[in-house]
Formats: sequence, structure tokens, C-alpha cells
Amino acid sequence: MKTLQGPALFLAQFAGDESPFNSWDAITQWAADCGYRGVQVPSWDARLFDLDKAAASKDYCDEFKGVAAERGIAVTELSAHLQGQLVAVHPAYDAAFDGFADPSVHNDPKARQEWAVDQVMKTLTASKNMGLTAIAAFSGALAWPFVYPWPQRPAGLVETAFDELAARWRPILDHAEDCGVDICYEIHPGEDLHDGVTYEMFLERTGNHDRAMMLYDPSHYVLQCLDYLDNLDIYADRIGMFHVKDAEFNPTGRQGVYGGYQSWVNRAGRFRSLGDGQVDFGAVFSKLAAMDFDGWAVVEWECALKHPEDGAREGAAFVRDHIIRVTERAFDDFAGAGTDEAANRRMLGLER
Repeated sequence: MKTLQGPALFLAQFAGDESPFNSWDAITQWAADCGYRGVQVPSWDARLFDLDKAAASKDYCDEFKGVAAERGIAVTELSAHLQGQLVAVHPAYDAAFDGFADPSVHNDPKARQEWAVDQVMKTLTASKNMGLTAIAAFSGALAWPFVYPWPQRPAGLVETAFDELAARWRPILDHAEDCGVDICYEIHPGEDLHDGVTYEMFLERTGNHDRAMMLYDPSHYVLQCLDYLDNLDIYADRIGMFHVKDAEFNPTGRQGVYGGYQSWVNRAGRFRSLGDGQVDFGAVFSKLAAMDFDGWAVVEWECALKHPEDGAREGAAFVRDHIIRVTERAFDDFAGAGTDEAANRRMLGLER
């Protein structure tokens, strides 16, 4: 068995315009002071990271990692969530998602998609230059407006959407193969890859591509009433990344999964800081240990109630306390009597 690495922190929710969240050296020192050993880096945030330089220069990547290493921090992965989202956007979301892209491609969906593909490609190349083995990403969505079939979906609509989604991602996945880097799709509402069935639909259309992996985040499964422990058993061979995030689902007579258009605080389902929600992380970490997952346990803080800095500090301790240092021997080895094949045969009554 293998021991998970961690704790690590996804920096996307913390990067900002004020110190210590506005520069790479300061935010890595802050993360170390909180108790983290690694950070997952949003590749789109120029306050922390220059993606163009990282894709073009291994020297830049070595320097970038070196600044973090001086503070005892490893770069665990790069994230291309926002750019991945823009690989496939239904027109209903054009205005909302333009904000994820460079202003030069706003109001031009074709140019925005080309920009997004280039960004994900660069994130893969940068990861190779850094010696990393996986990136995090969203899949984007063409069929999400039709997730609930009313009015009835016309025959073939979903199939056409997934054919196109796979066609858009296949060249990116092939570049990932060339780089030796997995793409770990976060299974997430708002994406066409939002549960196991949709992931399998996509995977089949990519020829079961070796680089099309999953980012496991149990909070998203709690909010859609999916069995997050069974999911680990089903997809053990495809889980390449782990976000440690908590959630709770408390339906009432007034609202359930869809939330009644309410704010996060007032929804039946909402994200919580670690330990404040309903995820059985003892069981999650046990299953990951048993399936030999040796990646990073990365805290993604999203909570409707708690201050992010408190959530980050508490999250480091929470993960550290949940990581199982796997045993190298069986608990009952002390009672071993020693044996060999001949003794085994005698015990089975095969030799008398």
C-alpha cells in the first residue's frame, strides 16, 4: 500500500490583490505557515504564475518551484479549470463565461475556444517542464442546459453533444500523452462530465484515452445524492487527483437538490469547511489508502459560512490527521508460525 501526500492547498480561492495573497513568494510562505506541504496552482492567475513563460522555459519553472521549495512547499499540480470550461460552452452561457477569457477574445466564441485550447495545451507543456504528472481541469459543457429533460430532449441530442465534446478534447489529450501528463477532469455540476455515467460516455468517445482521468471531490457527489464511496470502488483505476472538500445536504419541504435559486447560505445543499459537513472522510481516506492512491490530498476551501483563512488553517490540520500512514506489515504477524509449501499441503490434508 501507499501513503497519500499532503496536506496541500488549491490556491484559486485565496489569490488576491492584497498581501500575502498577491505574490508567489508571499502566498507560499503563508501556506507553509498554515501547515501545508504543497500547493495546487491556478494557471490563469498572473499574480502568481506566468503560464506563457512556464510553457516556454524550464528555467522559469525551476525558479518557480525553487521559491516554493525554500518555504518547504511543493507544487503539486497546475489547474486549468477555467480554460477547460471554455473548450466547450453552450451559447446560453457565452456572456457569463467571457469573463474567464482574455479580453481580446470576448464576444467571439470561436476565438475564445481557440484561446482556451491553447491555454490548456500550454498548461500541459508547463507541467512537463515542471516535472509534474497531472493537471486539473473542467470539461466544459454543451448539453448542460438540457440536463433535466423538459421539454423532452430530441433523440440524439446528448449523443451529438458528447461526440463534439470528445472531438474537441481528443487533440488536447493526445498532447497530454506526448507530455506524459494526465488531465484530471473534476466531475462537477455545470460540466457535461458531472457524474460517473457522463464520464464514461466521454471516455468511450475518446477511445478510453489513457490520459482522461478523474479529479475526485466528494462534495459534488453529496450535493447530487451520489454514493461517493461506491464511486471510489468503481473508478479506482481512473482517479488521478483528490480535492478534499466538505458539503452538506439538508432537504426540506420547501427545497431540495435544485436549491430554489437561493444563495449558498440558504440552499439545502451547500459546501462547508472540512469537518463541518457530512462527508465521511475517515472512510474516504481509508478507501484511498487501500487502493494505493499516492497522490496529494488537496484542500479546496469553499464554505458559505466560515472565513477562508480559518478554513485553510483548520483544513491543513484536518488533512494531516486523516492521512493514513500505511502499514508495512500485518497486525497479526507476531503470531506467524512460519510455513512453506510442504507445510501448506499438509495443513490442507493433501499429503499424509
